[in-house]
Amino acid sequence: MSLRCVVPISGGKDSQACLKMAREHFEPHEILGLFCDTQYEHPITYAHVAWMGEYYGVDIVTACEGDVLGKCRKYGRFPSGIARFCTDELKIGPTKRFLKTKAEELGHGFEVWYGMRQQESTERAKRYDGKLPDHLYAPHEVMPSKYPQYLAKAGVVFRLCVVDWSDQEAIDYCGWENLNPLYHAGFPRVGCFPCQAGGDKWKKKAFEFDDFGRFQLIRTRQVAGEIGKPIFRTKGLAHMNDDEGPGCLLCSM
Repeated sequence: MSLRCVVPISGGKDSQACLKMAREHFEPHEILGLFCDTQYEHPITYAHVAWMGEYYGVDIVTACEGDVLGKCRKYGRFPSGIARFCTDELKIGPTKRFLKTKAEELGHGFEVWYGMRQQESTERAKRYDGKLPDHLYAPHEVMPSKYPQYLAKAGVVFRLCVVDWSDQEAIDYCGWENLNPLYHAGFPRVGCFPCQAGGDKWKKKAFEFDDFGRFQLIRTRQVAGEIGKPIFRTKGLAHMNDDEGPGCLLCSM
């Protein structure tokens, strides 16, 4: 396998834009998609990731090192903006280890096209300030400090090919009709369903979205009871923390 480019895939538009762009620069067999499964994502997202592999003609492999609710049990809390252990242990860690293993297996490095945009958050605006979309960076220059320098020594380099794009530019490039259907349902971001470090508004929307969302609420309430922490933090939605009864989990799916 003459691997030249790895594209981390989330099922969202930014990583999809990176995958599409990679297909315009490399042959299909030179690209490998990497999907880190948190086991807390909507079936629509899993289906879309599979669709992307077929549509763009590239292999997408899955890495899974646990699940979101399991991590909540481990730490006795839900993730937050300042405690994103879910991202660290289910996304960053598996990706780092995958890249290291792949470089050692191949005996050479490759490019990693990461779908990070400055406009996504204040934190990313600061982290990627001055970074150029067509420049190659050592992993530890653009990623959190948990990315060690040995990846660069192995020849692994990062390209932030949509770093200066707007939300609309990513949508237009991929094509609205080709995006994860969850965007069509009004969700601004996709990934964990819902993101436990996100706002209560989006948690509520996800939990009430469909049968799967309601099943997610039942699962999450069970963990909330075990760790003694609320799912919803705002006063207006505190009533949704109350368990309405165990019911039948299978019938709730």
